Amino acid sequence: MATRLVLGDLLRDFEQSTGVSVGMTSVGGVDAARRIAAGEHFDVVVLASDAIDKLMSAGRLAAGSRVDLVRSGVAVAVKASTPLPDLSSETAVRQAVLAAPTIGYSTGPSGTALIQLFQRWGIMETLEGRLVQARAGVPVASLVASGEVALGFQQLSELLNVEGIQVAGPLPDAIQITTTFSAALPIEISAASAKAVHALLAYLTSPEADAVKRRHGMSPA
Repeated sequence: MATRLVLGDLLRDFEQSTGVSVGMTSVGGVDAARRIAAGEHFDVVVLASDAIDKLMSAGRLAAGSRVDLVRSGVAVAVKASTPLPDLSSETAVRQAVLAAPTIGYSTGPSGTALIQLFQRWGIMETLEGRLVQARAGVPVASLVASGEVALGFQQLSELLNVEGIQVAGPLPDAIQITTTFSAALPIEISAASAKAVHALLAYLTSPEADAVKRRHGMSPA
C-alpha cells in the first residue's frame, strides 16, 4: 500500500508517454505475497525487497529479476489540531511513545521493525494494551484520523495528504526505519509481456521518475 499513490502517478505517466496500458491492483503486502505464493497470475509485482527475496527463494518469482525502485522512511502522525510530539531525538521519540495512550503500526516491514525497536528499548510490557496493529490493507493514518490511535507510525508516503491527521515528522536518523520497495517478474511470462515490463521498469528507475518519487515522500533506490 505504501507504493500505491507513487505507482499510480508513475504508471499514468508511462502510459501517456508509451501508449502501453498498465492495470494495477494495490493490496497489503501480506496479501500480495500470499496471492503470489498461491500462484496468481501477474506480469510484475512490487513489494518490500525482503518479501521479494523470500518469494524468489521459494521459486515463486524469477531469479535475478529484482529491480529496486524506491526507499521509504517512517514518519509519525497525530490527529489534526492536537499538539505535535517532539521527535528530535531517539530519547524524545521514546518519551512520546510512553506518553501516548494508544500507538498504531502497520502489518508491513516497517511495523515489524518498530516493534523490534520497542523491544530494544525494553518497553513492550509497559505498552501492553496500547499497541494497535492496523489490519492488512488498512492505513494507520485512518486509525489516527478516527481517533482509534493517538500516535501513528507508518511510511511517510502513506501519511501525506490524508485528511484528519497531521504529520509530526520523520523518525530521527538514529532510529529511522527505511524500507526498499522492489519489482520482480513471475517465473513464466510471455515474450510480449516481458518486453513491456522491462520498458516499464526502465522508466520507473529512470531520472524522469525521481521527482514523482520525492513528491510522494520517497527517494530513488
